[in-house]
Amino acid sequence: MIEMSSAAFDRAVTAGLATIPDELLAAVDNVAIVVEDDSPPDGPELLGLYEGVPLVVRDGWSDAGRLPDRITIFREPILRRCASVDEVEQQVAITVVHEIAHHFGIDDDRLHALGWA
Repeated sequence: MIEMSSAAFDRAVTAGLATIPDELLAAVDNVAIVVEDDSPPDGPELLGLYEGVPLVVRDGWSDAGRLPDRITIFREPILRRCASVDEVEQQVAITVVHEIAHHFGIDDDRLHALGWA
């Protein structure tokens, strides 16, 4: 496990977002991206979590006024898996792309096949 301040980890998340092409990032709609220390205790250890309604499922009017989707990046599980700052930055970028892909309706099986899992 590597030690990394919350501020440095937040910068890694920002850098992970910067790896996504601008035209794709511009299509992200009504999503809050947050960092939490640890994944929920009642399930498997997660690196990230998408909660919301994927764009491919939204139907327009019934989504009006809905709270934003939420992408959570879990700091401690990522730090536990990594041995260097470079590894953290790479894992954060992969996790950010993975969770944003869920926003676009791409499931885990497809992400595994594409190497983003």
